[in-house]
Amino acid sequence: MERSSSRRRGSGRERRSIGAFSQMPWAPPSNPYAPLEVLSADQLEAIHLASLEVLEKIGMDFLHDEAHEILRGAGVEVTPGSNRIRFDRGFIEEAVAKAPAEFVLHARNPAHHVPVGGNRMAICSVGSAPNVSDIEGGRRDGNNKDYEDLLRLTQIFNCVHVLAGYPVEPVDLPPETRHLDCLRSAAVLTDKHFHAYSLGRTRILDGIEIARIARGISEEQLLREPSLFSVVNTSSPLRLDTPMIEGCIEMARRNQPIAVTPFTLSGAMAPATIAGALVQQNAEALATIAFLQTVSPGTPCFYGGFTSNVDMKSGAPAFGTPEYAKAALAGGQLARRYRIPYRSSNVNASNCVDAQAAYESEMSIWAASLGHVNLMMHGAGWLEGGLTASFEKFVLDCELLQMMESFFEPIVVDEDSLAFAAMADVGPGGHFFGTQHTLDRYETAFYAPVLSDWRNFESWEEAGSEDATLRAHKLYKRLLAEYEPPPLDPAIKEELDAFVERRRREGGALAA
Repeated sequence: MERSSSRRRGSGRERRSIGAFSQMPWAPPSNPYAPLEVLSADQLEAIHLASLEVLEKIGMDFLHDEAHEILRGAGVEVTPGSNRIRFDRGFIEEAVAKAPAEFVLHARNPAHHVPVGGNRMAICSVGSAPNVSDIEGGRRDGNNKDYEDLLRLTQIFNCVHVLAGYPVEPVDLPPETRHLDCLRSAAVLTDKHFHAYSLGRTRILDGIEIARIARGISEEQLLREPSLFSVVNTSSPLRLDTPMIEGCIEMARRNQPIAVTPFTLSGAMAPATIAGALVQQNAEALATIAFLQTVSPGTPCFYGGFTSNVDMKSGAPAFGTPEYAKAALAGGQLARRYRIPYRSSNVNASNCVDAQAAYESEMSIWAASLGHVNLMMHGAGWLEGGLTASFEKFVLDCELLQMMESFFEPIVVDEDSLAFAAMADVGPGGHFFGTQHTLDRYETAFYAPVLSDWRNFESWEEAGSEDATLRAHKLYKRLLAEYEPPPLDPAIKEELDAFVERRRREGGALAA
């Protein structure tokens, strides 16, 4: 596989021949542009104040006695026998202010650490799909072989910086020990920062220990260096359930990041207006972030936005819509108001890798980028509203993401780039193909695609008239054939295997 890690950022790309694979180097991008703001200052404040009113007067259900005890100990009024918690607005604002504005996601390979916050952006793989597809095997249930192949693609592509959960759920593995097998594979087949699901105390504690072992660090170093992240979804409307709460508690106690993400579908689990859905999203996010900071002040977290709308004809979720894009931009404004890193997503509702999949993803990527997203979940491979992880879509998304990364590179304006001497050399009516100015930079002047075919029609037709989906299929197959696992210290692998085997004998998630 051709590598381009020596390419200096901003200097263009090496030349590629048709059929070759080249990619931009590992470099989580920074967004140099001002964020796009779709809400006025008054509108933003109105959403903030309405969210606090929801938490004060309606409240939010926390379905866990330990959460009640933690909140009661912090002075929050908790009614015995009730899960409903009503929060004083001063408590919410004071607690949320304790969340850090910046932190680092540590990987087992230090070269793949990811700084979070400010203008920096990290891209994640698709996560949590129950099905998987490609054009050869069709749509099928999630399974371990495809799960591990998607891990390999995540490792191969430099524009995917973080493994965000199981790219597809391997339902052929026993559910009680599945997390052990999956997280071991994540730690062995990739050397990037990865994710564990907050599905109860046992699973998240196993995930934290696997991340610690994989990095070869002590528990004290783990406390200083976030080495695993998780997503906590509220059960909209206005509810946080038991497994998610246990994940919050255990991750916060160990200083590991949580991406707090309400799933507020406007017209279904949230009001049928974007403003109303944003108020609910914000209320649920603030209450959960405040809880994290109550468990352990300074816990790193993300403000997650996932507000979209449903198809009012069928009730099906819609993604990559104008409403989704506006909500994503507004979510970025809210996150910046609280000085908390922002999580958004690359999503679409298409059932196959077609034009709809591409244009809805492009809407999502632009909205997230212009909203100054810090963590873009489901960056590569999401299809069918999240019900399917697609191999071809993974490659297609990597093209879109690399193009966005290239777009972030500044235009160089200096004496050489202004090219007066080249224009003087060519003069009126000439061309620049053979000038020294062109020859000096023809290999690196412009973005070179992973997937796009820029040949003329006749050349493309003569080569077989392959569309982007077929090219993506062939490329992912070839990359998997060339994959080599990242180096792992044999002693660490032995310790990792021993832990997984011991926990498997103990029953995994069934163990008390």
